Amino acid sequence: MNYYYMAMRGSLVIGLNTDLDHHLADEIREVIDEVVEERGIRSIIFDFSKVTFMDSSGIGLIMGRYKKMHRTGRIAIVSPCRNVERILQISGLYKIVTVFGELGEAIESCEVHDDQICAGGGRNNAKY
Repeated sequence: MNYYYMAMRGSLVIGLNTDLDHHLADEIREVIDEVVEERGIRSIIFDFSKVTFMDSSGIGLIMGRYKKMHRTGRIAIVSPCRNVERILQISGLYKIVTVFGELGEAIESCEVHDDQICAGGGRNNAKY
């Protein structure tokens, strides 16, 4: 399986086990939208710890979910590799998502900061 997901306490964790290209982005988009609507998800956490490449469809996936979630929740990204971090920075996604080093840290932050989901604790606007 190329990805897994789990919903808990208002958060949806999407873990990718491979690179994020347009084929996988389309599939994940459908799953996310369905689960968010069915379960009242308030934050989406992307676990990128096994992702070494992301094309523009990955940017579109994240941006599209942000547009749907930004009024009621937030988007977090966990453990992006240097290449993916660079893409996040160049694309401007670092301005709208919070990046965490570990999945547990992201989950905890989203639970603790229920009124300001994923606020603080992560890092934004990384410099290279």
